[in-house]
Amino acid sequence: MESFTYNVETDRLNIRPFIKEDYLNWLNQYNNRMTSQHIYDDGKIDMSICTEEWFEELIDKHQQMALDDEVYIFGIFRKEDHAHLGAIDFSTIMREDFQWARFGYTIHNQFWRQGYGKESAKAAIKLAFEKLNYHRIEAHINLNNTPSIKLAESIGMEFECIRKGFIHEFGEWTDNLIYFINSK
Repeated sequence: MESFTYNVETDRLNIRPFIKEDYLNWLNQYNNRMTSQHIYDDGKIDMSICTEEWFEELIDKHQQMALDDEVYIFGIFRKEDHAHLGAIDFSTIMREDFQWARFGYTIHNQFWRQGYGKESAKAAIKLAFEKLNYHRIEAHINLNNTPSIKLAESIGMEFECIRKGFIHEFGEWTDNLIYFINSK
């Protein structure tokens, strides 16, 4: 299979697609998560189904979605010790005259409050504009997800609107804040 290999580095981080050799690092960091810190933090997750074979299939799926220009998923790794810190993803909403994507980000809660979210998100946005050729990137954020709002604002995203009944979660259609950034 052809592979998707874009990556970006910062002073402390390497942001790149997952590879099969990441399995133990990926699994260990999920297993090391603290209990949930707020409503939008999953905290500890049951990883019992996440075998090495399951992970390899996941990586193949990630690769195929990237090759199909649907979703690009990047692992965030600390350079110092290669620890898996979290992930960033871009989902293509529309190409052609729009070049538009949704942006998602997550940092394992044991690594919070160290600037990794801001550092990785800022670098990934640059990669999305320069390598993935998006023009507009949106973050869809729950109304009361203050940490996510602060992160979006800290990397230069602007509040645009509230989309009513936008995403089905928690058993209902929920409103979301829309933050965006356009390429220069």
